[in-house]
Amino acid sequence: MDNIAGTKSGLTWAVHISVVLLVVLWVFPTVGLLVSSFRTADQISTSGWWKSMLPSEQSETLRTAAPSTQVLENGIYVISGNLFERPGDFEISVWGIKSNDIAAYQPGDTADMGDGVSITVQVNGDYRMVSTGEFSGRRGERVFATAKTPPEFTLQNYYNVLFDPANREGMTKAFFNTLTVTIPATVIPILIAAFAAYALAWMEFPGRALLVAAVVGLLVVPLQLALIPLLKFHNDIGIGKGYLGTWMAHTGFGLPLAIYLLRNYMVGLPRDIIENARVDGATEFQIFVKIILPLSFPALASFAIFQFLWTWNDLLVALVFLIDSTGETTVMTKQIVELLGTRGGNWEILATSAFVSIAVPLCVFFAMQRYLVRGLLAGSVK
Repeated sequence: MDNIAGTKSGLTWAVHISVVLLVVLWVFPTVGLLVSSFRTADQISTSGWWKSMLPSEQSETLRTAAPSTQVLENGIYVISGNLFERPGDFEISVWGIKSNDIAAYQPGDTADMGDGVSITVQVNGDYRMVSTGEFSGRRGERVFATAKTPPEFTLQNYYNVLFDPANREGMTKAFFNTLTVTIPATVIPILIAAFAAYALAWMEFPGRALLVAAVVGLLVVPLQLALIPLLKFHNDIGIGKGYLGTWMAHTGFGLPLAIYLLRNYMVGLPRDIIENARVDGATEFQIFVKIILPLSFPALASFAIFQFLWTWNDLLVALVFLIDSTGETTVMTKQIVELLGTRGGNWEILATSAFVSIAVPLCVFFAMQRYLVRGLLAGSVK
């Protein structure tokens, strides 16, 4: 019964489950990265992003005010205040006066600190420390408190990464450097490959089959194998260590696949359209511009998406062909790697930088993905 026309295969449920799993595996870390980019460093270090909407608990070492703030009330020396820099933002669940017993007391309890000194801590962090004798010393007493912090989100991470005048992370410059590399490295191979694919698909000339075979053969050439010879060649002709050399490298590595995909797509176009245009007196260039390119737009858009993603996320080619000790041509992937070494403890900065890096490819993909499944040939022939 599974082979009867109009019936669904018994493996349909397996396909649906696989698709759902793939979507979840992709969306889960992406959402986590987005949420973490809006959280503070303290909250990232104390709880996972999936608990970002819930209060979190963290233990802190706090201090009372200095003895210089003491006042004399009815023959008793008193120091009072709030343990937190921002009173009202935290709620103490337990507290203590010894590092080996930080949960000895509940809010509202009074602890005996010895030598006639006692302290009472409330749930909001208010405290009152009293002594029969005068307080001495320069610093206040330590209080170990476990406090509940409400969910907190901030745009400060994005300001630090993109708009900080000091620009410590260097992501703004790296963002525009990446655009400078990616846009030409996407447009150039598509432009060249479109002309080459049309010639290999619809124009008769000697050696066409050998060229097609050569393009297929170039698909299996490892990128790493060609890096050093290509860099040496670029240095010999004077285009190494700059944007031009990087554009040419991405173009060379992307052309074989682009020509192969576009040529296979153009071969499948209806021959009647091409022949009728030639009968009407259209030149090869007119046929290419007015007929082939509009009908091949889904293939062009699909390769543009992949080429853009490959180039935007590239690190190896940028490290080889954009050698710059001043950082003027550093791309985002390289900048994030440097942040891992210099700002490895600042997870909020790393998460924000990483999400800024993937935001543009996401926008490009969702803006152009409809062309991958859109059939522009519908109605072109009867």
